Amino acid sequence: QMVFFWFFFMYPEHWVFVTPTVITVNSLFREYFKGEFPPYPKPGDTSNDPITFNTNLKGYPDRPGWLRYIQRTPHSDGVLYGSPTAEHVGKPTIIEITAYNRRTFETARHNLVINIMGTEEFPLPYQAEFYIKNMNVEEMLASEVLGDFLGAVKNVWQPERLNAINITSALDRGGRVPLPINNLKEGVYVMVGADVPFSSCLREVETPQNQLRCSQEMEPVITCDKKFRMQFHIDWCKISLVDITKVVPVHNSRPDPGTGVLPDIGEYNPPSESLKSRDYFADFLVTLAVPCAVALVLFVILGYSMCCRREGVEKRNMQTPDIQLVHHSSIQKSTKELRSMSKHREISWPLSTLPVFNPVSGEVVPPIHPDSYESTSMPLMQTQTNLQNQIQIPQQQPSGMYTPASCVVPSSITHNSLYSMYMQENN
Repeated sequence: QMVFFWFFFMYPEHWVFVTPTVITVNSLFREYFKGEFPPYPKPGDTSNDPITFNTNLKGYPDRPGWLRYIQRTPHSDGVLYGSPTAEHVGKPTIIEITAYNRRTFETARHNLVINIMGTEEFPLPYQAEFYIKNMNVEEMLASEVLGDFLGAVKNVWQPERLNAINITSALDRGGRVPLPINNLKEGVYVMVGADVPFSSCLREVETPQNQLRCSQEMEPVITCDKKFRMQFHIDWCKISLVDITKVVPVHNSRPDPGTGVLPDIGEYNPPSESLKSRDYFADFLVTLAVPCAVALVLFVILGYSMCCRREGVEKRNMQTPDIQLVHHSSIQKSTKELRSMSKHREISWPLSTLPVFNPVSGEVVPPIHPDSYESTSMPLMQTQTNLQNQIQIPQQQPSGMYTPASCVVPSSITHNSLYSMYMQENN
């Protein structure tokens, strides 16, 4: 005996009767609601308006916790499904169903009254939950498909009573939305209950060999899998077998909510107005004086370090070798000389810019001073009259250029360094 309830919603107020722990399915057909939206279609006119549904418990913004709703697209029918528990017995549930025509923006509202009846039959003690990989929840809710699955389970389990207890989409269990390739499905969990213990085929998944294969992400070897393989691809590693007769019930002790009225503790007495005033001037001084004193000490230390502890230029010169001071002084004077020469283009060129040979005769230009001459003892700059070995620049003047006069360069600076400094100033 296989039990599950399937209802078709076709009247403004529809009454259904269900029993706990048994799946109930209610279809919301778009064809029925099309006649509710004016203007009514003409005879022979096929209207395919997009219609969506909104379902909620009457007087509340959402549905009961045990009732789910799914509609894939506005051009497909909606489905209400779920399995009430024994706690809902005797409580009539009124579900408001509002249909929206997305083309004309018209609405229509009907009521679905679900009466949950009690049953003398005890809940089925043996429950098995299967994970079907190649199905979506709306496909599994079809009466033909669900009937075929329960028939396959009955052939494997051989019970006297078999019920579909619950159907849940894999997305509600934390599953991922599959990619739109290769006709992938979301997957669905189907829980069934029976009155006899689990068969040996269902127990095969608990063997150590199959547990090892599942831990290695391999398919276990199940002898009865071929009875499902033609239509249903079951993930046997995710099967759950529960014997509710061995489950220890856990009772949550809830605290007494009470009457909701606060105890009477008398009237509120505000503080007395005769409180002593407090002087915060001393606190203000301490708060302001301590940071200022610390800042002043730091300022004195910093000023003493920077002003009173300076070595000065004289002490630095005393600790510097004379030859190093002469070199630095000659570089500074040469720099000033080159900068002043760049302002007067008509004076003689520095000797550092002269070629090493005469461009006309080809003769090698002799050095200004012999190699044995000590340049550190000579003056940094010499006048043109005091230079004995003065060399004249050849008188070759291209068009647009000028011919500079002769000039003397200090011997303590090389020709290449002076030429580089002179070119930088000209640029």
